[in-house]
Amino acid sequence: MRNETRGTAELTLAMVLSGTLGIFVVESGASPFDVVFFRCLFGAAALGAYSLLRGYFTGHGLTPKKLGLAALGGVFIVFNWVFLFEAYEATSISFATVVYHTQPFFLVVFGAVLFRERITAAKFGWLGVAFVGLVLVSGIRPGDTASLKGLGLALAAAVLYALSTIVTKRITGVRPHLIALVQVLAGIPLLLPFADFGAAAGLGAGWGWLAGLGLIHTGLMYVLMYAAYQKLPTAKIAVLAFTYPAVAMFADWAVYGHHIGLVQALGVPLIALASLKITLAARTPAAAPAPRTAAHAPAAASPAATRSA
Repeated sequence: MRNETRGTAELTLAMVLSGTLGIFVVESGASPFDVVFFRCLFGAAALGAYSLLRGYFTGHGLTPKKLGLAALGGVFIVFNWVFLFEAYEATSISFATVVYHTQPFFLVVFGAVLFRERITAAKFGWLGVAFVGLVLVSGIRPGDTASLKGLGLALAAAVLYALSTIVTKRITGVRPHLIALVQVLAGIPLLLPFADFGAAAGLGAGWGWLAGLGLIHTGLMYVLMYAAYQKLPTAKIAVLAFTYPAVAMFADWAVYGHHIGLVQALGVPLIALASLKITLAARTPAAAPAPRTAAHAPAAASPAATRSA
């Protein structure tokens, strides 16, 4: 199989897995804090075992500064997950996932504010398109507090994702698997005070879903993504990344019968197109992006999603 063909298959599978993440979260029956805590725990075991088998701990390249940056990125990552999973509860997987994909726009804004990167007229235009799409997707009516809460939580998750990306892009010379491992390891003591072990003990079959989140959506998924990034051009990565929200919306409809309304649906392609345009523009030499690391190929494909989700 040609490298690019194999990379396409790997990334497509990773994005399909990512699209099922919400189902695992809901079916676990655990609170968002418990879900993220155990995702970090099982995910650390999966990524640690993989890194050990591959010999990544030899010549790891981690310094105290890089370790600190990775841990800081982990703080943003784990609370990004908490907010996103809270948004699932407040509204629906479909709604939260679409709003969550405003991440690239926050990267542009933070780049301008923190690093004085120039926002071109084209980017301003696409930000405007995305804002119109967000207004349509939100579909919030007076008194619709659940949708308003879900919107706020999903936007907060997107902001934290963008901050994690900015921090992690400053780490060079370290394998992405190790950066992801540090990030989930940081989440274990961070979320320990919030974990309810009494409630978790009664989850029963929910433990299988929690283990899946760590082993499949944090271990296997990231391995597939990082393998694919080495084989694919940025444009294809950016396009394939939209498999994630498409699968998430389909899964939410197929399993729970949730779907967005007609007016909301009009906003989805606006957000998707604007996100794609800004993501691709950020990867051109003219955009003068921050120093790159193997941990992040496109901006929208960090361990948060993830891609983060």
